[in-house]
Amino acid sequence: MKFFLDTGNIDEIREGLEMGMVDGVTTNPTLIAKEKKSFDSVVEEILAVVEGPVSLEVVSETAEGMVEEGKKLASRGANVVVKIPMTTEGLKATKILSGEGMAVNQTLVFSPLQALLAAKAGAAYVSPFIGRLDDVSHDGMELVEQVLAIFDNYAFECEVIVASVRHPMHVLNAALLGADVITMPFGVLSQMTRHPLTDVGLQKFLADWKKVPKR
Repeated sequence: MKFFLDTGNIDEIREGLEMGMVDGVTTNPTLIAKEKKSFDSVVEEILAVVEGPVSLEVVSETAEGMVEEGKKLASRGANVVVKIPMTTEGLKATKILSGEGMAVNQTLVFSPLQALLAAKAGAAYVSPFIGRLDDVSHDGMELVEQVLAIFDNYAFECEVIVASVRHPMHVLNAALLGADVITMPFGVLSQMTRHPLTDVGLQKFLADWKKVPKR
């Protein structure tokens, strides 16, 4: 499973890279806005340190606008993935951009049929939003399971990015299902490193080490 960080914060990305846990990055307008910096400066910082896929999202609402914007985003680096919302216009743009050799991440996917459409349009990635489904009393992980089954049935090369991740159990369940990628906030990645028994064990080891004669 590949780990992407869902963030626009360069410090979080650098910390994740030092841990060896960042295979790529996903962003969106909300994450960019949190940084209180220009879009260009945030993107430049990320692309300067991340070698893996970096998803940058279009904000146009028409296929024509998405294609134009997507080409500009893709020109920023060979590892840029154009992030396009799952709409009729978005599918049109995905078809055009993927046909021209650009990688597309179809985002805001909430049903298996939306994922199927995205894969048929040529998307390199689809991003089912599991946390937002959980918020409205739907089983977000069931969506991931259904999408993976459909893609396996027809041997689609489109990768599934489990998105809208809220806690480590989302990561565990996605891994058990065999999802290709999970994109998570840095806070979730940090939570995964910790366990109370690890803390207790470490404290005991350190306490016992103090008792060991030094000569």
